[in-house]
Amino acid sequence: MTASGRVIAVGIDVGGTFTDLAALHEDGQVHTTKVLSVPTDRAHGVLDALSASSISARDVNHIAHGTTVVTNLLLERSGARVVLCTTTGFTDLLELRRQERAALYDLARQHPAPLVDRTQVVGVDERMTPDGVLTALTPAAISDAVAAVLLRAPDTVAICFLHADAHPQHEQALRDALLEALRAAGSRADVICSHEVLPEIREYERMTTTVAEAYARPAVRQYLGGLSARLAAHDYPAPQVMTSSGGTLAAADAAEHAAALALSGPAGGVTGASAIARALGIAHALTIDIGGTSADVGVIEHGQPLVERGGTVAGVPIALPRVLVEAVAAGGGSIGWIDAGGALRAGPESAGATPGPAAYGRGGVRPTITDAHVVLGHVAAGSWSGGVAINADAARVAMHTLADPLGVTVERAAAALIATADATMARALRRVSVERGVDPRDVALIAFGGGGPLHACGLADRLGMPRVVIPPHAGVLSAVGLALAPERRESLASCVAQVETLSADWLGAVLQREAERHHHNAAGRTTQSWLRARYAGQGHELDVPVQRGDDGAVIAARFAAEHRRRTGFVLERSVECLSVRVTSSAPAPHVHFARLARTGECPPDYDDGRGMTRSVSGPAVVRLPDATLLVAATWTARALALGGWMLEKS
Repeated sequence: MTASGRVIAVGIDVGGTFTDLAALHEDGQVHTTKVLSVPTDRAHGVLDALSASSISARDVNHIAHGTTVVTNLLLERSGARVVLCTTTGFTDLLELRRQERAALYDLARQHPAPLVDRTQVVGVDERMTPDGVLTALTPAAISDAVAAVLLRAPDTVAICFLHADAHPQHEQALRDALLEALRAAGSRADVICSHEVLPEIREYERMTTTVAEAYARPAVRQYLGGLSARLAAHDYPAPQVMTSSGGTLAAADAAEHAAALALSGPAGGVTGASAIARALGIAHALTIDIGGTSADVGVIEHGQPLVERGGTVAGVPIALPRVLVEAVAAGGGSIGWIDAGGALRAGPESAGATPGPAAYGRGGVRPTITDAHVVLGHVAAGSWSGGVAINADAARVAMHTLADPLGVTVERAAAALIATADATMARALRRVSVERGVDPRDVALIAFGGGGPLHACGLADRLGMPRVVIPPHAGVLSAVGLALAPERRESLASCVAQVETLSADWLGAVLQREAERHHHNAAGRTTQSWLRARYAGQGHELDVPVQRGDDGAVIAARFAAEHRRRTGFVLERSVECLSVRVTSSAPAPHVHFARLARTGECPPDYDDGRGMTRSVSGPAVVRLPDATLLVAATWTARALALGGWMLEKS
């Protein structure tokens, strides 16, 4: 990598197959590096990427990191041993869930098992109502609960009592007693209270989110502590860590907010895509990030990533704010196979980084989506970034394992495998758009990741989308997004009230209290606030932006407008709010996107000084520095001055 001034920010995205690095320099230029991930030691991949980039530690201002530690813990069920303390009579809540079926018409389908086994749940004799104490938490009840917890020797303890979002006194009292007893017994186990993790109504979501925090925190703390130490040993600063909501936290703070890191990696990609959208003047778009293991789809509204609350990660409900991302198993390493009915399938099993697709020549023998592209000539043989050399013969041999049983040519099997993956990704794009009132035909598709430019035209055709944007640095855009992500503090607070009766003074007092409690008003920071509101009696809420000076009438009207946009109707009912969310962000680094001839992405007759661009009509293949662009028939690609490509139907 050629230096161009001091590095102000480095983004490092550790994926299942590759670890990507993007460095932002003082002059706004971006330089990127790609290396193979080390699945058994993710931190090693971070150091490998820094070493390969030739960045001097003394030139680095800060490092932003996207981690899949929490996602992997939840997928593999390899987190901490958690004991859950909850109100007597509600110890089965994790199993009962919301009493919905895993699949409406499949009676054999089961929900994933809870993170805490029923035998590890301790009932505590106490009870709060919305108005206060119903059953007091006595010293005897505390003593019984402490004894039951110590008997189970936990790694962490989660406490979730009824109505603790409004009345946390019982949780605080038990926490203090447990910490004293655990320390006396020589245990360093954490005790985590639900009113600190998610101070909102709905005991089930509050409980699952608190349990997820307790389940993941020890491993996250160990990983981030170890990574910080290893970076420090090479004189690099401790990392900032991307949260699910699109900002970053210092490593020490992120270690205490493990549940907020569940979508750390994918959030970086949507953040990077939104920066490209703003640079191009695109207000609304769908995004798709196709990596080696999965494809992540997202939504951009008004030039910003769409942030929502709730959702599940690996079957675990986590009711914290997150950049809307839906992942499907359709990455370049997804393995093709034939099911018992003779149908061709793609994924969810992935070849990952080891052994990887057969074309990588690292021991893989099973056909993957990457191998299909190699067979069809979309990905050229030879050396690529990340230390990968593509072997076309190995890809054909692997694809024969699909083609021969199906009685077709390897080219036909490869095309069918790609079409199967496209269908899976198109369904995900429809879910995140149509369900939110967004017509895909009215917005652009921003495609990135190693596989995004290969599948962009096929996906746009399936959804009737008129435009596709391939960003500059498409293959490593998640790392660029991490480097661009601002440091962000976020707080939640319960505030149940009827909106129409609220005064501007009430809202101002609530926002001031949160600002002071979490230091949101620091100089140079941008603050945003939302009320979570619903019609009285509804079971679904919407986040409504608010600011000082808004009164109940203004907020109710704003809620009605958003409800109409999202659902198509409004109700003649009062509106109630449940909680307030406040974020404050530091200024984001500046980046100057510009097409550079040295990257190899520039067309031969492209002259940035004279504003010339070159159009490429499909079918055609354009090799990018870190990916491959497939321009399908009936599509035309135009090189953009900021780098990347704009594709439109011919």
